[in-house]
Amino acid sequence: MIIRPVAATDLDTLYHIAEESGPGFTSLMPDRDALARKIDHSRASFCRQIDAPGDEHYLFVLEDEATGAIMGTTGIEARTGHTRPLHHFHHNTVIHHSRDLGLRREMETLTRCSHYNGHTEICSLYLRPEYRRANAGKLLSRVRFLFMAQHPERFANKVIAEMRGVSDRAGQSPFWNWLRQHFVDMEFTSATHLVGSGYTDFIEELMPAAPLYTHLMSDEARAVIGKVHPHTRPALKMLETEGFRHRGFVDLFDAGPTVECGLGDIASVRRSAQCTARLAGIDSPRHQGQATEPVIVATGGAEDFRATVTDQARIEPEGSTVILPAHIGEQLDIRDPAGVWLLPLNRAGTSTRRQPAHPATIVAEEHGERHYAH
Repeated sequence: MIIRPVAATDLDTLYHIAEESGPGFTSLMPDRDALARKIDHSRASFCRQIDAPGDEHYLFVLEDEATGAIMGTTGIEARTGHTRPLHHFHHNTVIHHSRDLGLRREMETLTRCSHYNGHTEICSLYLRPEYRRANAGKLLSRVRFLFMAQHPERFANKVIAEMRGVSDRAGQSPFWNWLRQHFVDMEFTSATHLVGSGYTDFIEELMPAAPLYTHLMSDEARAVIGKVHPHTRPALKMLETEGFRHRGFVDLFDAGPTVECGLGDIASVRRSAQCTARLAGIDSPRHQGQATEPVIVATGGAEDFRATVTDQARIEPEGSTVILPAHIGEQLDIRDPAGVWLLPLNRAGTSTRRQPAHPATIVAEEHGERHYAH
């Protein structure tokens, strides 16, 4: 498996992924022209020289090297709200209190807002069902944080993820069905398609701006506020392990939660480490040292970024050099020696580090000398 930036030749597969991912996956819509523009935008973003985040969008694909098939996608939006506001509902509790009458009541509300404009967003995570194998999902999720650790100037100080909310097999959202009945007479798939295509004017024009009292909603709509789609639960759990938390902001259409974390507080960002790679055959005397659990190994560039997973990396005793099998060098298209980045795959945990971990320390932690709670 190899992670690389999306290419123009991936358009057909990207379209199939957009079709099979279903309603609610608004970052990839089954529209060839829109997807072609997204690919072009991503390729230009990887090539830019960046001092501060702007409208860049980084879309990666996971490729099965044996067949050339695209197994899945993952992406990063450098700065939300750059071209249009990013809208949410804020799920909050208000108190109505009359001192004279001695009456008090707490009620939950949803208030439309644009709280997360200017932040970095991770998005477009999708692993095709036929390729759901060991480490593939972890690689798709965590490689984005490794890329952020390499290029912090490209991203904002806070990172968010909008999680897919509850909908059924037919694409019906209980939350949207209630909104549609009272505010926007439009199918859920039509609304999400408009947003995915970049048209959001109807939100300001038709969606309620005044607070919605949730006790006035249907039981079905109220029950899914802040809940994720069953297929999204593993992705949410993985992000929570990284340090992401839900602060009460939910999607306008399916009420799925948005989670957030400071860039420097993401466990995988803290645990990413830069070192020098030397290449050797598995049986070479150079290929000796401390063995690691599976690690993501990535090149340090942007336009030519490549990443893969291996359990055959060997850290030399001084800790600043990693010995990699020659075939990993071929996968990553690197020469001997080369600068690479490492990230342990299996244990995100939480850390108090503010600086990237030393490679030798990573090895010790993965073998139990320092365990970060999940």
